[in-house]
Amino acid sequence: MIEVKIETIQVSLVSPHRIVVLKERTGERYLPIWIGACETEALAMHLQNIRAPRPMTHDLIVTLLQHFNARLDHVLISALKDDTFFAQLVLDVQGQEQLIDLRPSDAMAIAVRLEAPLFVDEGVLDQAGVLPEPSLLEEHGPEELDVFRDFLNRLDLDNLPTD
Repeated sequence: MIEVKIETIQVSLVSPHRIVVLKERTGERYLPIWIGACETEALAMHLQNIRAPRPMTHDLIVTLLQHFNARLDHVLISALKDDTFFAQLVLDVQGQEQLIDLRPSDAMAIAVRLEAPLFVDEGVLDQAGVLPEPSLLEEHGPEELDVFRDFLNRLDLDNLPTD
């Protein structure tokens, strides 16, 4: 298991795509996971300290866990099969470990509310993790970028066609 943190949530303004990007706490790999709009809102609202006037489903689950004295030990993104991620809540219920299967987006929404750690199975990170691309400045010296700078400087942005 490799501990990760939520690095960012990406929302496209022109499409329904939403991505949570997880990052290794002690490494350089990232794990992008596509999630639904409702789950995106549930994560983002809590991370931005925005409270709904009434409890959302993830808040209800947290209340139920607390009511039944179940402690969320951690969340595990446990598998990737046919381009679908799988997750588990790892609970401590009266000293017994209980695993609850659920979607990673729901697991993360619950974890952030309870400040529980997030882990990814090493095989999942090996399979779907990505390393960041080196920046253009690292890959090419600044002098090699002059051609792009010259091109951009020659663009006449005042005379663009209009619809």
